[in-house]
Amino acid sequence: MSDEQNSEAAPLHKDNEERKISRADPVQRFAWSVLALILILIIWYVTADRVAPWTDQARVQAWVIPVTPKVSGKVTKVAVVQNQLVKAGDLLAVIDPEKYEIFVLRAEAALEIAGQSVGSATAEVNTAQARLLEAKAKLNEYEVQAARIEAVEKKGAISRAAADSARAERAKARAQFSRAEAELEKAKQELGIEGKENPKVRDALAALRQARIDLNDTELTAPTDGGITNLKIDKGYYAKAGTPLMTFVAFKDVWIKANLRENSVGNIQIGDPVDIVLDMLPGKVLKGTVSSRAFAVTQPSYGTAGEAVTVKANSGWLRDAQRFPVTIKFNDESAYGYRFSGGQADVQIYTQESNWLLNGLGWLWIRLMSWLSYVY
Repeated sequence: MSDEQNSEAAPLHKDNEERKISRADPVQRFAWSVLALILILIIWYVTADRVAPWTDQARVQAWVIPVTPKVSGKVTKVAVVQNQLVKAGDLLAVIDPEKYEIFVLRAEAALEIAGQSVGSATAEVNTAQARLLEAKAKLNEYEVQAARIEAVEKKGAISRAAADSARAERAKARAQFSRAEAELEKAKQELGIEGKENPKVRDALAALRQARIDLNDTELTAPTDGGITNLKIDKGYYAKAGTPLMTFVAFKDVWIKANLRENSVGNIQIGDPVDIVLDMLPGKVLKGTVSSRAFAVTQPSYGTAGEAVTVKANSGWLRDAQRFPVTIKFNDESAYGYRFSGGQADVQIYTQESNWLLNGLGWLWIRLMSWLSYVY
C-alpha cells in the first residue's frame, strides 16, 4: 500500500475509534451511575437503620371486643348483619325482656312493702314511747304515795299491812316501767334508721336497681363507632350471660404496631414523627407519631421438667435479628374507614438523631413505597 493510501486510511481508522469510545461512554456512565446509586443505598440503609428506620413489618391494630350479654335469654331481635358498620349506641341485638320486666315489678312491690313495714315499725315505736310515758307517770305516782305511807308507818299511824301494800304497788310500777323501756328499745331496733337509710328500704332499693340494670342489659348496643364481624346468631338463639354473640371492631382508637429490628429501636423516642403508608390506601402518605415502644419480648421456653431442652439451629453466617414492637398513633382521622384491623403498612420514622439528608432519602423512599403499593 502506498503512502498516499495510508494517509487516507488513518483518519478513517481514527474516526472509527472515536465512534467506539463515544458509544462506550453512555454505557460506562450508566454503569458508574448504577454503582454510585447502589453505594448510596447501601450507605443509606446502614446509616438510616439506626437514625431514620423504615420497616414494612407493620400492621394496623384496633380494639377487638367480644359482644357479650350480661343476662341470659332468647334472642328476639338481631339488628345487624355480618360486616356491618355501626355508630356508637346503635342497637345490635335484643334478648327477651319479659322476665326481666317481671323482676322489676317484683322489686318495686318489695320496695313498697319495705316502706309499709318501716311505717308500721315507726307506729310501733310511737306506741311504745306512749306506754313508757304512761308507765313513768304511774311510777312517779306510786313512788310519792309509797314514801308518804312509809313516813306515816314510822309514826305508828298506819298498819304494817297497808304499808306493805303500798310498797308492792310501787314495785309493780317499777317493773311496768322497765318493761315499757324494753318494748321501746325493741321497737327501735326493729325500725332501724328511718327514711331511705333504713336497711330494709336500702335492700329493696338495691334489688330494684339491679332489676332495672338487668332489664336495660337485654339490649346490646355498640360501645363506639366500628364494625360487626363473626356474627353467628339469629332470632331464637338462646344467649347465655358471659358467652360472646358477635365481635365488635372499634374504628376510633386505632394504631400501628411496627416490628423493628433491635438495632433500629435504640434512637427512637416517644413523639418522633412518622410517615405511614397503608396498603389499603396506596399513593397516600399519612402522618403519625411514636406513642410507645416495647422494652421486652417473649423468649422461647427451655422445656418443662421431664423434657429435654429444645435448641433452635440457626443457619447462615448472620443470626436472625430480634424485633421489638413500636406503637405509632395516627395524627388525624384522614384515613378513617381504611384503617382495617390487621391491615399491612409501611412506616418511616424520623428520629432526633437524623439529619436533612437521611430524612430526605427516607421521605423519597416512603413515597416510592406508597406508589408501589398499587401493584402489590
